[in-house]
Amino acid sequence: MAPVKLAHYLFTRLRQLGVESIHGVPGDFNLTMLDHVEPAGLNWVGNANELNAAYAADGYSRIKGLGAIVTTFGVGELSAINAIAGAYAEFAPVVHIVGIPARQIQEERIRVHHTLNDGEFKRFSQMHAHVTIAQARLWDPLTSAEQVDNILVQCLLHCRPVYLELPVDMVDAFVSGERLQTPILIPEPLPTHNLDDVVLKIISKIEAAKQPIVYMDGESRPLRIIEEVQQFVSMTKWPTIASPFGKGLLDETEPNFLGVYQGKFGAKVVHDFVTETDLALCFGPHYSGTNTYMWNSIPQSKETIEFTTSGVKIGPEFYRDVSPKLVLSRLLEELNMSKITAYSSMPDLPRYQLLAPSSIPADDIIKQDKVWKVLGNLIQPGDIVMGETGTPGFGVREMPMQKHCRVFSHVTWLSIGYMLPAAQGAALAQKELIAASKWHNNNTAKTILFIGDGSFQMTAQEMSTMIKHNLDVVIVLINNDGYSIERFIHGRKQGYNDVARWRYLEAPSFFGAPKDTYTASAQTWSELNTILEKYKTENTKGLSMFEVIMEREDAPTGQLQKVLEMQIERELKN
Repeated sequence: MAPVKLAHYLFTRLRQLGVESIHGVPGDFNLTMLDHVEPAGLNWVGNANELNAAYAADGYSRIKGLGAIVTTFGVGELSAINAIAGAYAEFAPVVHIVGIPARQIQEERIRVHHTLNDGEFKRFSQMHAHVTIAQARLWDPLTSAEQVDNILVQCLLHCRPVYLELPVDMVDAFVSGERLQTPILIPEPLPTHNLDDVVLKIISKIEAAKQPIVYMDGESRPLRIIEEVQQFVSMTKWPTIASPFGKGLLDETEPNFLGVYQGKFGAKVVHDFVTETDLALCFGPHYSGTNTYMWNSIPQSKETIEFTTSGVKIGPEFYRDVSPKLVLSRLLEELNMSKITAYSSMPDLPRYQLLAPSSIPADDIIKQDKVWKVLGNLIQPGDIVMGETGTPGFGVREMPMQKHCRVFSHVTWLSIGYMLPAAQGAALAQKELIAASKWHNNNTAKTILFIGDGSFQMTAQEMSTMIKHNLDVVIVLINNDGYSIERFIHGRKQGYNDVARWRYLEAPSFFGAPKDTYTASAQTWSELNTILEKYKTENTKGLSMFEVIMEREDAPTGQLQKVLEMQIERELKN
């Protein structure tokens, strides 16, 4: 094959790996690079700013398996680095491509713009080295194609962001085109010398268990074991709980799925049941404080087996490099179901239920204790459901999901404003998969974003990108007059937790939505019922936006309610 230009090689490789859209913002050090996006068969998204673009690439990657963002040197990449750090913390495979000054400019230490005016050009790459799994500077045409391939393997293998610098004068440098004939492949896990022993030990503990439980967490996604865990859950019919990060990865319509486990902040009967179990199989554990209700929902069974990104842990013994995927495959083949505890009937434990708004007194104001059970009626099979950091993030955890739904809620990074651009990226990935007939419920699937008023104000511009690309997104804005989650933690009466009072439902029009875009506001249950009923009969394509108005200090039941009560108690003592 004839040599190809380096930028074309890079974008062709991304297209081969399933990326169809590139997020980002143009800048003078990446403009010639962007000329190669569309010729490589890719769609240029064009975001409102670099932070939003990186958030969107993160959301896209969690649905599509890989995302990409292009920024310019210095000012652009530093605007994006917060989102890249979040992608690293929460295992989102994003390729961050930075257009940088020409090699000669750097070698001669010329004081150009977008620098600190000191002739030092590696400061920003050094910053990114802390929040990406691998980095590469494409400096030599003889090695650049191989560098591109290697860094893409690292991104996919570790399911974390990578950082790639492309100098302006290297954009049109010719590289070998022959490599494009060889697909990029992720190394398959290999058996270790102790694999058989690990499998036998796990089978022994499974067969001895009398009251076992399955705990599903979010690092199962980078482990690529979701399908195997689903088979295990369906086969054993063991009670199954999830972390917030793990919600939406399994089929929640299975009768043995109990919901998101909240530890002592949830129902006492559920907490008692989990603490009394004698074996917990923990798949993809991600034990950050905010993913485990301040470490209260980590299963405390008599025995635990953890399938992690570094290996398998059986009780106190850790077997590094033993592949969870290989172990699970062996378990599915070798388990003798006649020797395993079978729950003839599931424990009588509370589960998340939907609630019809018509069953609540019509003129009552909308309250947090019921609203999520009502708003859950919006969700249909195949939808992507997103709950921004704050009350929405807690609320979506209480919603029963239909088949083939995916869920995003706050996990570890908790950067306020993430979900709106991430919804743009996720909805775009969903649209591409629907077009390729690779998405369930193709005709009606959509992305539903639940977001607070404070978070919305952080990244509202990205609504315009949703509109520009005609994405099917429902935005449910929870208007409780400020940063409610911050009020619950501290400063419930302080002005620093206030936000400006926007006319939120005018935002779609301002950002260019069609005049017939469905918008509505509700403060009572009857008004919310009217919205939901009308929404069912209206054309749901494109953008829709609802505003749900609630009181400032109305907290969802559970952890947030208890945190607020603790603050009030402290105030009374002072």
